[in-house]
Amino acid sequence: MIEQFPLYRKYPNNKSYFKLLSLTEFEEIQFIGNKGFIYRFEAKILPDRYFIRDMVDLKDNRWVEIKSEEYETQLQKLE
Repeated sequence: MIEQFPLYRKYPNNKSYFKLLSLTEFEEIQFIGNKGFIYRFEAKILPDRYFIRDMVDLKDNRWVEIKSEEYETQLQKLE
């Protein structure tokens, strides 16, 4: 299966939102209390690649698929 990036995911608790850029890179918006942070992550070791692959495949119900608009809405909260 060929993925069309970017893909968007979040944790069910609405504390972290992910923009998957490729099978080796993603951005994460994370909320802790009333503060928000954005991180860029690049997988350099195999366990990190598995983590991203699991997000792509929506494995184990740890992630929820979302639309780009929801991610962008969260991104605007950081401004």
